[in-house]
Amino acid sequence: MPQIIDGKAISMQIKDELKEEVARMHEVGINPCLAVIQVGADPASCVYVRNKKKACAYIGIESRAFELGEETTQEELIALIQKLNSDEGVHGILVQLPVPKHIDEDKIIQSIAPEKDVDGFHPVSVGNLCIGEKGFVSCTPAGIIQLLKRSDIKIEGKECVVIGRSNIVGKPMSILLLRENGTVTICHSRTKNLAEVTRRADILIVAIGKKQLITKEYVKDGAVVIDVGMHRDENNKLCGDVDFEDVSEIVSAITPVPGGVGPMTIAMLMNNCVEAARK
Repeated sequence: MPQIIDGKAISMQIKDELKEEVARMHEVGINPCLAVIQVGADPASCVYVRNKKKACAYIGIESRAFELGEETTQEELIALIQKLNSDEGVHGILVQLPVPKHIDEDKIIQSIAPEKDVDGFHPVSVGNLCIGEKGFVSCTPAGIIQLLKRSDIKIEGKECVVIGRSNIVGKPMSILLLRENGTVTICHSRTKNLAEVTRRADILIVAIGKKQLITKEYVKDGAVVIDVGMHRDENNKLCGDVDFEDVSEIVSAITPVPGGVGPMTIAMLMNNCVEAARK
């Protein structure tokens, strides 16, 4: 049986550490605060926002919710962000994505002050990551690094393959693995002979957005597999980009879906918020 990497347990560990730190902050008059802005009522976004509020309440972070109608203009949204940028009581600002089609996502991300960009999406945050400066790292890749480290999986010197090149997961993931002295290959939809490349991986991180695409043909015996995908199968059960049943026969460690990477994303968002208050 492979090691099942338990994201729920590891994220709880991180939240408990943050809870203690926030209690100490409260004693010296620092009250970490996260502003969460949601435009429209996308059902998945509603679930994410609810989970973020719950995590804030557990840790002791104040959360301010701004639930705006679908018809909110880009100008109105930017005006609210600018108001929160200048509010010293707010340490982190998060705009729940996706936003409605009439709003330019990039302009919204760029209007958040980099020191309050707890999602790690601002060009300044991304630039800092690329050149190895301090700054906020997007939460899913940061969470994956914690999953590996806290499961005693060594990254240094390992052959790491990332499937997916998105700005939110694939690209920052590859840079973080490099930072940990992994040898990194990035694959994507145009990669030729994908299985040949992925079978070299000691650590395989799958963020391709295709349901159960990765079977054991793509995986080396004894590899560590991290599944970032989130889908529903034909029985309406949650599943990932990896065919868990098939792949788990040959790997040394694997993340389940649900309960693997998902909980880590919120834990690292909370970590970034506490970091912003610390600064």
